[in-house]
Parts: sequence; C-alpha cells; structure tokens
Amino acid sequence: MLSKDIRSTFLDFFREKDHLVLPSFSLIPHDDPTLLLIGAGMAPLKPYFTGEKKPPHPRVATCQKCVRTPDIERVGRTARHGTFFEMLGNFSFGDYFKEEAIFWAWELVTTKYKLPEDRLYVSIYHDDDESFNIWHKKIGLPPEKIYRLGKEDNFWEIGQGPCGPCSEIYYDLGPEHGCGRPNCAVGCDCDRFLEVWNLVFTQFSCTENKEYIPLSQRNIDTGAGLERLAIVLQGVNNFFEIDTIRPILNYFCNATGVTYGKDAEKDVSLRILTEHLRGISFMVGDGILPGNEGRGYVLRRLLRRAVRHGKLLGVNEPFIHKAVDLVVKEYGEFYSELTKGQAYIEKVIKLEEERFHETLEQGLKMLTDLMGNTSSNGIFSGEAAFKLYDTYGFPIDLTKEILAENGLQLDEAGFNVALDAQRKRARSARADHAFGSKDNSYQPISALQNEFCGYEMLTADSEVIAILKDGNLVQQAAAGDEVEIVLAKTPFYGERGGQVGDSGQLLAPHVQVKITDTVITPSEQIVHRGTVTEGELHQGDVVQATVESSVRNAICRNHTATHLLHKALRDVLGAHVKQAGSLVSPERLRFDFTHLSALSYAELQQVELLVNEKIWQNVPVGVDLVTLDEAKEMGATALFEEKYGDKVRVVRVGDYSIELCGGTHVKNAGEIGVFKIISEAGIGAGMRRIEALTGAGAYKWFVKRNQLLEDSAAQLKGSAEQLPDKINALLAEHKQQQREQQRLLLKLAGMEVDGLLDKVTDKSGVPVISAQVSASNMETLREMADRLKNKLESGIIVLGAAAEGKVLLVGAVTADLVKQGYHAGKLVGAVAKLTGGGGGGRPDMAQAGGKDPESLAAALEKVHDLIQSQQK
Repeated sequence: MLSKDIRSTFLDFFREKDHLVLPSFSLIPHDDPTLLLIGAGMAPLKPYFTGEKKPPHPRVATCQKCVRTPDIERVGRTARHGTFFEMLGNFSFGDYFKEEAIFWAWELVTTKYKLPEDRLYVSIYHDDDESFNIWHKKIGLPPEKIYRLGKEDNFWEIGQGPCGPCSEIYYDLGPEHGCGRPNCAVGCDCDRFLEVWNLVFTQFSCTENKEYIPLSQRNIDTGAGLERLAIVLQGVNNFFEIDTIRPILNYFCNATGVTYGKDAEKDVSLRILTEHLRGISFMVGDGILPGNEGRGYVLRRLLRRAVRHGKLLGVNEPFIHKAVDLVVKEYGEFYSELTKGQAYIEKVIKLEEERFHETLEQGLKMLTDLMGNTSSNGIFSGEAAFKLYDTYGFPIDLTKEILAENGLQLDEAGFNVALDAQRKRARSARADHAFGSKDNSYQPISALQNEFCGYEMLTADSEVIAILKDGNLVQQAAAGDEVEIVLAKTPFYGERGGQVGDSGQLLAPHVQVKITDTVITPSEQIVHRGTVTEGELHQGDVVQATVESSVRNAICRNHTATHLLHKALRDVLGAHVKQAGSLVSPERLRFDFTHLSALSYAELQQVELLVNEKIWQNVPVGVDLVTLDEAKEMGATALFEEKYGDKVRVVRVGDYSIELCGGTHVKNAGEIGVFKIISEAGIGAGMRRIEALTGAGAYKWFVKRNQLLEDSAAQLKGSAEQLPDKINALLAEHKQQQREQQRLLLKLAGMEVDGLLDKVTDKSGVPVISAQVSASNMETLREMADRLKNKLESGIIVLGAAAEGKVLLVGAVTADLVKQGYHAGKLVGAVAKLTGGGGGGRPDMAQAGGKDPESLAAALEKVHDLIQSQQK
C-alpha cells in the first residue's frame, strides 16, 4: 500500500466515524510560546484538550506534519531515527473514550490495512484493567498478547495538567529483526516489535502534589506514525526504503556517485541528506527562514548538517535544492503549500547552501587546525567554537558532532560564556531604544484605565485623570511645562502596530495643551505627550480632546495602502511573503517583508499598479469585530504570530485584502488618492523593505521629480521628452572623447618607451628595464610593457606608476628568459609587496598593485636584487 493510500485510508475511515477531517496545521505553533515546532499530532489541538477553546467538532482526525530534533545526532547513524514525520491521529474532546478508540483502531489495522492478527500485540498501563478487559473480553486478544508496562512506557503526562494511561499496538517484524534474547518481547529496546499506534486516554489531571484527579471531560488522543505503518504495509526493513523516501535516497546516490550499502560511513551521509531534506522543505514551505535563534536555528542546523555531509561525499557546490522537486512530487498533492511554494523553497535552500559553502572550507580548515592544537585532556575550547559559530556560521551542534567524530569534547560552559557576552552586548546596544522596562516611568499610572473612542470620532470631551511631569504624578501643570496626560477616554490613537501616535490639542476655557505624540504604556494606558501652551491644567479638568485631522487622515491613507501593498506583494511574489515590520506615519509608509531577492523593475511596477487599481476602483473599507476562528474562516491574515483576545478587529479593503488590525483606516480606498513606491532594498538575509508615499506626499514627489526633469532638459537645451536622445548623444560624445584621450595617452607612452630603451642595464646578468613612468591606468601600463618587450630581443621589464593614490605595476619577460626560469609573476608580486600590495600572473606577463606610492621608487630599485634571487 502506497503512503498516500495509507493516509487517505486512515482519514476516510474516521470521516465515516463522524470525525471532522482537518488539514495539517503549520509547523509553526500558533499562540503557544512553549513550543518551537509542532512535534505531535495533538500539539495544535491543545486548546481543545484543555477546554480553552471550543473545538469545531467533538471528533477530529488529522494527518499532521511534525518535526522533532532531540535525536538529531542519531539520524543517519541508524536507519530508524528521523526528524520529520507524518502523524495520523484521531481525537475526541469529551465525546467517545476507551472502548470506541480501541475498537476503531483494531478495526482499521485488521480490516482496512489487513495486518495479520497473529503478528499484532498490544501494551497497556500496568494497572489499567479497563483497557485490559476491552482488549481481552471484547476484542478477543489472549492475555499473553497484552503486555502491562510501567509509567515510563505507557502513561502520558507533561508536568501538571491533563494526562492518562496509554495503550499501544505493536507489529512483530520477525525474529530476524530482534536481539536474539530468549525474553525478547513487547517493550524490548530492539527493532523487532514496532509500535505503529499509540492510544492516549486523557482521563486525569495531575496536580502540583502529583495527585491524579479524574477529569470531568475525558479525551482521546491517538497517534499512528505514517512512515512506520508504511514499513509494515510495504514489507521493507526501514523507512529509507518506503515509497516516498527511497526516490530521495536514489537521487542523492546519483548526485554523489555513491552506491548505497557498500560503505557504512558514506551510508550515514546519504541517510542524513535524505532524511533532512523533507524537514528542510516543509519548514521553508511554512515560512521559516534559516537563522541563529529559535526555529530558524533548527532549520539552519539541519540544512548545514546536510551540506557538510554532501561535502563529505565529494560535492562542493549547492545541490540539495535540486531534490526539492522529489519532495513536491511525493507530498505536494496532500500538502499544497509545497506545490505553491516550490520555487521559493528551492531558492531559500540554494541561498543557504551558497552562503555556507562560502565559509565551510575556511571553517573546516580552522576547526581541523584547532583540533590539532587541542590539549591532551581532549577538551575543545568553547571560545574557539563560538568563533566558528559567529564568524563561519557553524551551528554549535555541527561543531560538537565533528568533535565527537574525532574523539573530542566541547567546553560548552566556555561557549555559553562567549555567547552570553555577545547577547549582553546586543541588549546593551538596544537599551537606549527599549520601551516598557520594569522600572519604566509609567509605573505610577499602571492601575488606571482609559478608553479609546477614536475609530468613530476625532473630538471628545474627557476628564484628565492623571498628569505626569518628569515621570512623577502631579496635580497641575503650568504654561511651558512638558507633560504626559491620561484622559478617561480619548480619540487619540496611541503608537502601536507600526502606526505612529496621533497629535492634536486639549482645550478648556482656562487651558490649552499642544499634543505632539500619543503612546501606549506597558500597562495599556493611552498617554498624551505635549506642552501646556496657555493657562494651567489640573487633574480632574474636563477638556476637549481634538485630533489633528489632516495628520490622522494622512496616517489612515498610508495604513490602508500598507494593507493593499501586503496583498499585492503576495499576489506578485508568492504566498511566502509575510509582514516582518512596518511604519505608518503621516509622511510615508515603510513595509518590511520576507523575500529572498531584490524586486525587479517589472515586479515593482506590477505591485504598484495592483494597489492603484484598488484605489481607482474606490473599493469600500469595512471593519468587523469577530472571534479569531471567524476571522480565519474569512481568510484574514494575522501578523507576527501575535496573541489575540476573544474578539479581533478585521479590516477589509473590498474583497481584496483582509487583515487583523487595530489601526485606523480610510472609509474608501479612493481617499488614498495615489500610491507610489519610492524605494526597495534589502535589510537582512531574506528580508526586504519598501518605502512608499500616498496622497499629498505622492503628489509632492511627482512634482519634485517633474521639476528635476524640466531643469535637466533646460540644461541640455531641450524638452523633457527629448532627454533620452540628448543623454544618448552626450554619452556617445563622451565615449568618443575617451577613445581620443586613450589614443593620445598611448602616443605619449610610445614616446616615453623610446626613451626607456636607452635605460637598459645588465648588472643582473640579463638586460633589465626598471622604471617609474607616467600612466593613469593599467591598460596604458600594459601597452608600454608590450611595446618594450617587442623592441627588446631579450630582457626583463618592470614598470611602475602612481595613479589615484595607488601603485600600478607590470612585469614582462621575453620568451628566451622564461625558458631560463625567470618569472614575471613572481617578480612583480615581490615588488608589489614592497609597496604594501600584491599580485602576480604568468611567467611572461603579469600585473600587480600596491597601496603606498611613496615606496614605489625604492621598490623599483630592488628589481635587480629580486632578479638575482631568481637565478639561484
């Protein structure tokens, strides 16, 4: 049975049992800071198990992609350890329990997968008599096929919270896979009895005191590894031989020219390449980029480990990305994100391969040298390992693996000290920009609450509930005082989500305050920053708070345009584009996003046109307040893996863009006026930044650009339309003048050459011309050397020139002297070193450069000595 049929059989079976079949969740956990990556089928469903959220259906079934890396060092060294796998699972949230879970599992494996009952065994928790009775009395398994195991094997728990006993189904692969011991049975750590399905009965809650209290809602959580089922159903020995993985192994065999099964060490490298490719492809497909922290580090670690093992097999160029097509062919039908993102996945992998190849050779050489200098105790310096990590991009785990292969250990404490020192330096560099530290100046108002009413209005009457001056609470403030003010309710938007804070004024008959900025404190208070311009402000005053409408409107235009830009980028570049940061100010917008390469002019034009088309269509902008699940059903984009409350605000720009957003927006896209991208640049690995203008800002930009065109045209005595022709004519004229200048320079050089022929000396035993000449570029210098060489029957020439603060050098040796062992490249390279430079080339002609023109004359005087050294 093919893997795709194993998957569909499982899901169809439970669909018939009234389960809601959900697609696989992303490998990136949503709203769960305790997880780096999804490593189990139940992980994305945790809120339904805990009761935090209501499930979409009391019965659910999934095939979940998973990544686990605790055993990464063993991957490749055995044929059964892996980092990526598919987990088939059926789940019950307070619905059915043990009897149905056991009955359905047995029905599926025996009637659908048709596994022979005589090779099936089960295990249960040692005191779970209820499960024993179901297996024995209702399923009919004899007691000798039911094994009672302890807590370590058959009780699932992670600290406090829901937990419960397990029952596992095992398949007997046969004695040839076993350890040969007489007592080999279920629970043995050999490979004979393969666990194919684990049924977890979540019926208790573990307390802080390790008490197990029965749950009011009992749940079922099962997991069947698809690859393990494939081993059994396809009759192969390990998962490298199943239908979805063997083609990948074959690819790497062909790409490296290595036959699998002939060399144990090479087999390790082939298995690592094969196994890691799937996890790498799926992680990139879910939007993870290689990095030095978190899940990005996991990806980089897998990819660079694979690159190194490719190198061990003799491949010194990027090639792993070429195998992504095989992953897409095997998995793309079920995991559509692979098919849609194939080009992007290949690009990310290739780029990371290229980056690591650039430093791998240097890093390995440095590591080899350092290992040779390791002290007799076999402990490798942690500081040296950190340098490899920081300078050459060696994941620390890769260094540890190479050290272990050479019988060495890492001083991990020393590495951590160096790493912590770097992090402290980084934190220190950010300290001046930090906001909301524990000792922040807003502590005195942390208990206050105020309300934002600025979506509906720009003016509101409100009570002053707090005044801060120099970080201290005060009762009043006089004209000239710089203050921070908290109102009971306010139309002023506080800086958040990339949108800058509002400005405006607070007015009362006896006071006027100019507000220049609005911020939100760590405790969620909206604070108005400004200066008292007239009168006195008192706590308890009622003021009229008015937002500066022209500034707010400009901000709204830029914010809605940012949403349109995000959607247009995804349409043009692909679904891999994700927002990584933004700034929405009245003057301009800035948008940071994930993408690997610079956008072409055509791509920028296409993005710009898409945004402007929505503006010209004047599509309406709507806002909905819904649950997060409802927002997802609407197709809303959530940003930054943020934590959301019970209700979320969804901003819709027509039916084109739908995003979760708390910012302020225009009512109709036409209010934006026009959208213009003014710059696009890289800001880091896999990160791009676009800056753009809208409305009046865009109009002013066009006016300024038009004025530049008109002024330039006037200088060339033509119109703006004639500029291309005028510029082309100028360039042609300039090129002609350059050619004429070079012709004159060569003519002068020829005259200088004739003079140099009178300066031939033979104190080295051969004719030599060594001189400083007038030449502005290397081309002229080479021409002079060629002319001298043609006029000399036999000789050595070294010419030097000073140009633009640098030294230019050319050396030439006639054919007869080359045969005698004289070498222009070595000679001119030695002269260049005397001027602080270097270079070299062929025996008959070479060039070099130096950094110190003042040393050129002295260096040329050493030519005879250097020639004599070549005679030895």
